Amino acid sequence: MEKNQKKAIVLCSGGLDSTTVLAIARSQNYDCHTLTFFYGQRHHHELLAAEKISRALGAAGHHVITVDLGKIGGSALTGDIPVPKNRNAEEISSGIPVTYVPARNTIFLSHALAWAEVLGAPDIFIGVNAVDYSGYPDCRPEYIAAFETMANLALKCAVEGENTIHIRAPLLNMTKADIIRTGVQLHVDYSMTHSCYDPDLAGRACGFCDSCVLRKKGFAEAGVPDPTVYIKP
Repeated sequence: MEKNQKKAIVLCSGGLDSTTVLAIARSQNYDCHTLTFFYGQRHHHELLAAEKISRALGAAGHHVITVDLGKIGGSALTGDIPVPKNRNAEEISSGIPVTYVPARNTIFLSHALAWAEVLGAPDIFIGVNAVDYSGYPDCRPEYIAAFETMANLALKCAVEGENTIHIRAPLLNMTKADIIRTGVQLHVDYSMTHSCYDPDLAGRACGFCDSCVLRKKGFAEAGVPDPTVYIKP
């Protein structure tokens, strides 16, 4: 690590958004430590993608933490609730879908806070987006601002003035197309990423869940070829 290089925790899901955020943080000369969660989700493909991406983008360290949210349930991503398919843009943008995982970002960011304090990292990066997204309440700017306020009341390093914690959400007000264009400028290989909520056993994307629909739309609007391997082209 360079002498004046700041440390950062980057939440890395293996998806398009978090990969772009990691590339942004690296381009800003952060020494990045990536954090991925096995939270009882429907598949492991995103965990494999996150590890591969962390290595490819030069993360200084990569941790996988197990938090079994499947025991709590309440989401199509952690239980037996069917994943919605073939929804149009209006349906995707109206209401909070069953793919919402209760308190997921709060749980993830809380673990990131703990690691940030131990490493002396003042910055935590997260790939939330409030424009092209599925209506999750913990992806809103109000939520990010509130969590940052809480973080600086909760940590010893902040209370004693050693570090002020910043929750960095550089994609917050970007469209999916703008996110992809930014990643392309930073030489992100999006073929490494995995976004699908309901892939097959080989990891091929379904092409019809909300995440696949938004991903396809983003690549089309960005004018960038979509490298995703879908079950049906």
